[in-house]
Amino acid sequence: MTSIFHSGLSKDISLLLNDPDDFNVIIQVGENEDIKEFRAHSIILRARSPYFKSALATKWITIKDNMIMYKKPNITPTVFDMILRYIYTGELDLTNYLGENILGLLVASDELLIEELFNHVQDYLIEKQTTWVQKNFVLVLHTVFEITNCKKLQDHCLESICSDPQSFVTSKNFPLLDKEILYGLLKRDDFLEEEVVIWDCLIKWGIEQTPSLGKNNNDRTKWNNTNYQALKKTLDQFIPYIRFMEISPADYFDKIRPYRTIIPNHICDEVEEFYFKGTLPKIITASPRIRKIKIKSNLIKPKLASIIAGWIERTNEKNLSRKYNFDLLYRGSRDGINTNTFRIKCNDQGPCLILIKNQKLEKIYGGYNPLSFTNVDGQYSTTESFIFSFENNEDILNMKISRVRLNCANHAIYGNYSDGFNFGNVLRMSGQTIYFGGSSCFDNIGNVLNLNTSFIPVEIEVFKIITL
Repeated sequence: MTSIFHSGLSKDISLLLNDPDDFNVIIQVGENEDIKEFRAHSIILRARSPYFKSALATKWITIKDNMIMYKKPNITPTVFDMILRYIYTGELDLTNYLGENILGLLVASDELLIEELFNHVQDYLIEKQTTWVQKNFVLVLHTVFEITNCKKLQDHCLESICSDPQSFVTSKNFPLLDKEILYGLLKRDDFLEEEVVIWDCLIKWGIEQTPSLGKNNNDRTKWNNTNYQALKKTLDQFIPYIRFMEISPADYFDKIRPYRTIIPNHICDEVEEFYFKGTLPKIITASPRIRKIKIKSNLIKPKLASIIAGWIERTNEKNLSRKYNFDLLYRGSRDGINTNTFRIKCNDQGPCLILIKNQKLEKIYGGYNPLSFTNVDGQYSTTESFIFSFENNEDILNMKISRVRLNCANHAIYGNYSDGFNFGNVLRMSGQTIYFGGSSCFDNIGNVLNLNTSFIPVEIEVFKIITL
């Protein structure tokens, strides 16, 4: 039987990373003021990277004093240090690096043909750097769409934008988006933003991208026909993918009609005939966008509402069988946080979703009642009720759910005149206070709530759930 001593071998080779003896390659990376030289061993570089195996064996390398001299100005010193650590040790801790450096590592590992590292970094950005990616969508999109092998991260970015586009399309960086990426977004049926908002953002993008307009000439009242024709040329390929039939007549009159000259006549004619006569379009072929979730919440993003809808159906949010309209019944900051107002607004409304925010925490708590809230005292049976929590209004990685236990189904929901709502005496509202009880009516409830505590919420939202 062959004995395996990989750990010792790996440890000994890793020592060469900081060993100044016997190196035969000097690699200069970076440019301008950020330049650094690294010492390395060609045999290790060639063994670990197909790129170096080819590059260090060509006549294009420079040899000085029996030393191979090589330059990589497009890789920063920080990123190349990460690459060498991976090459020599087979280990890399990304938790202490900025998102920009991790993205740079993705680009460099693709160029150096280090497939294992490339796949790991791509997964890390998706799973561990979600917030940073969302805050830097334009940078990330422009980077990953230049990498053929980065389909997984490309799809992740587009799906994230489509499921919760509001912050992205209204950001200051949106007008800088590459036209091919924007074209891909507008074509998608799951781009879940209000169509009139998409139109507004497209116009802003077009103005920024049109040389004769931009910041110095974005006042439409001062435009001439040449300006309109220039904007039309910029937006010509995008206009057919605006779903004009999903824009209200009032918004069409206020937002679209002023730009009528940039829209092809046949589109304007069909849209106006649709508004005036209800005639379905014959030439316009863009299909309606698939809007499975509609919610206007101050506490959670639509992506989180999709996850909750998935919990309701006991499936993945990507596989929802129905459309969900979360119709706001009650908002504490608007209606007042107290039991009486809650009952007036929410009783006898059918299935409802409750969202609660503690004023001292970012955390969002909530519960789903598949029946209906009522003033009638009693215990109400259901196996579909659940309680949940999110770390914050954008958290999709640490959401926790607790479903009602089967042997407790007959008292999953309590009707009580003194309470606004009561989920099995585990989560309830009385007066202005939220109480977390110690009941074991729900599975693993301690992972979701801090049991036997209470607090005055800064906000409560209740939505009536309408499925289509």
